[in-house]
Amino acid sequence: MGRLFGTDGVRGLANGELLTPELALSVAVAAARVLVESDRSHQPLAIVGRDPRASGEMLEAAVVAGLASAGANVVRVGVLPTPAVAYLTGQAQADLGVMLSASHNPMPDNGIKLFAPGGLKLPDEIEERIEAAIADGHGLVGRPTGAGVGRVHDLLDGAEHYTKHLVDATPHSLEGIKVVVDCANGAASDVAPAAYQQAGAEVIAIHAEPDGLNINDNCGSTHMESLIETVIREGADLGLAHDGDADRCLAVTATGDLVDGDQIMAILALALRDAGALTDDTLVATVMSNLGLRLAMKDAGIRLIETKVGDRYVLEELNAGKYALGGEQSGHIVMPAHATTGDGVLTGLHLMATMASSGKSLADLAAVVHKLPQVLINVNVADREAGAQAPTVQAAVALAEAELGETGRVLLRPSGTEPLVRVMVEAATEEQARAVAERVADEVRTASPA
Repeated sequence: MGRLFGTDGVRGLANGELLTPELALSVAVAAARVLVESDRSHQPLAIVGRDPRASGEMLEAAVVAGLASAGANVVRVGVLPTPAVAYLTGQAQADLGVMLSASHNPMPDNGIKLFAPGGLKLPDEIEERIEAAIADGHGLVGRPTGAGVGRVHDLLDGAEHYTKHLVDATPHSLEGIKVVVDCANGAASDVAPAAYQQAGAEVIAIHAEPDGLNINDNCGSTHMESLIETVIREGADLGLAHDGDADRCLAVTATGDLVDGDQIMAILALALRDAGALTDDTLVATVMSNLGLRLAMKDAGIRLIETKVGDRYVLEELNAGKYALGGEQSGHIVMPAHATTGDGVLTGLHLMATMASSGKSLADLAAVVHKLPQVLINVNVADREAGAQAPTVQAAVALAEAELGETGRVLLRPSGTEPLVRVMVEAATEEQARAVAERVADEVRTASPA
C-alpha cells in the first residue's frame, strides 16, 4: 500500500477503488488501537462529524463501527463544518476527531480527516503508525468484547456550541452590514447564516439547502457567479463564499469584484497589528501567495513567512512561532487564538468586523494589495525532479528573474502527486507573465519530455 494520508487526510471517490467503507472501518480501528497503545489510562473518546454529501452517511457508519469495535466511545455530532469538529474535539477533551468530507471536491468524492487531542492536526508519526497498523492487519485483530466495546452517543446541540464560540470570538458588532453568504449546499448551511445573524449582520443565504447530492454543485467558493449576481441584485455590502466543509472563505465586494485569500489575510493582518494582536508583526502564507501580498506587507512593516503549499505547513509554522495569522490564497485562513484549523465562518466574521469597526468598504480595505498578474502552466514530464532541476531550466529561471527584477517572480514546483512541473510567473502585466512562463515551460518540456 502506498502513502494513504495526503496533506489533508485520505481523499478519493467514495465507494470507489480507494475510499471504501472497508477502508474507513480499517482506518477507524487502527486509529483507535494506536490511541489505546499510546495511553492505556482510560477508554478513548472520539468525535465524529461529516459534511452533507450522501456518501458521508455510509462512511460515518463504518467509522463509528470501527471505533466502537476497537474500544473507543464515540460521539456523533452530525453535519458540521470541519473547524467545528476540531473545536468540539478540543472542548470534549477527546482523544480523536474524525471529519468525513472532501471539502471543495465534487459530490461523488469524500475523505477522512483525523484530528489529534485539542483538535490539532494529527502528527505525521501517528499517521504513519495508523498506516502501518492497517497494512499489517494489526488494527483488525484483538478487539475487545463485552463491556470493553465502545458506546455511541449523539450530540444534538454541537452546532449551537460552535456558533456561540464563533460569535464570542467576533471583535466588533456587525450591525449595519448586509451580507450574502453562499453556503455551497454544504456543512455550514445552517451555521454560517446563524453566526452572521447573531453577530449583528443582515444575512441573505443562498445555496443553503443541502440534499446530499448538491454540495459544491455550481456554487460555493469554486463557483462564485451566482454569489456575485446576488450581491449586486440585493445591494449587499459584500458576499462570502464557503466550500463544502466551510474551512475556507472567499469574498466579493459590493460591485462584484473577487477578494481572495491573499487580500483577506492582508486586511486581517493590518487589523490585528493595529489591535496589538499580530504576534511579532508576522503573517504566514504559502509560496503561492501573490507577490502583491508580500509587497503590501513589506510596506506595512509586517514580516511575511512563506511555507510550502498546504495548510498543514502553514499550521506547522504558526504553531512553531506562536504566530496569530496565516493562510492560503484559496481562502484557508487560520487564526490560532480562536481555531486550530482553517475556519471559513470565523474568517467571514472577522472580515466583516473589520469593515464595521473601520467604516470602510471591502473594496477600500482590499485595495491595500495590488495583485500582480499570475500565470500558471502545468507541464507534463517524465521525471518531475529532472524537469525542475535541469541546468537549462535553472538557467532559464535565472534569466527570467533578472528580467522581472522586484516587480515579478518565477516559481517552479514539482507536483507531489502527478507527473507535472508547475511553472508560476508573476509580472507587471499578464502579457509579460505569460511570455516568461511559456519560455520557462518550454525549457522544462525539453529537459524531461513526457
